[in-house]
Amino acid sequence: MRTRGELPGAPATRVAIATLPPLDRGKQVMEALADYVERAALKSGDRLPTERELMAALSVGRSTIREAMGRFEALGVTETRKGSGTYLLKPISAGTIHLPLSLDAAELRDGLLHTLEVRRGIEAEASMVAARRRTVDDLRTIEEKLIEMERVHLATGTSGPEDLAFHLAVYDATHNPLFRQLLGQMREAFERFWDHPFDRQDFARRSFPYHRELFDAIVARDAELARGKTLKILEIVEEDIEEMSK
Repeated sequence: MRTRGELPGAPATRVAIATLPPLDRGKQVMEALADYVERAALKSGDRLPTERELMAALSVGRSTIREAMGRFEALGVTETRKGSGTYLLKPISAGTIHLPLSLDAAELRDGLLHTLEVRRGIEAEASMVAARRRTVDDLRTIEEKLIEMERVHLATGTSGPEDLAFHLAVYDATHNPLFRQLLGQMREAFERFWDHPFDRQDFARRSFPYHRELFDAIVARDAELARGKTLKILEIVEEDIEEMSK
């Protein structure tokens, strides 16, 4: 007679199948809530559904909801206000790693330089990988974003959101989802410091032509050239930080 956990035709030694680990319901609730926050486009300060609403929507008990919300609160993602409810402190999404980063820097210059150091490592590598792996469809998307960036820049002198869209397209061309996830994880910390720093519309304007050259390097599958153009863009950014913070 076959015992529980044995495969049909198992040898006489009766090696059993390993049992499945229990589902982490708390993690599932976190993922479902992160997905909801992203789809509902909630922002910092927005109120989240009540415990009762979450229990009904997700078919889980109060203890599971509290476990998940406790994890979010420990990560600094949410805040519970007595008598008012739970509020979102930091944007999250189902695609980001469950550890949103924060950056506490009193001085704008320090915050910009700290984030620049991280960007330099990630973006230089991403541009090299994109140059090696990009497809025809990737090139079409990157060029569309670049053309829109150029159009807005020439019309207004600045193109922050369009610049971000261009770099996201380069990240996607790596076909490594962690690049976009990492950017999503750090995006709030970046945006806090990179939204018109020093109230200067001309911040990093000199880097604008190098985006077209970066695209050309990716088209040519020249990974080292793509890395060089990315570092040149960030070098100009660093120079402007130092100059405009004086």
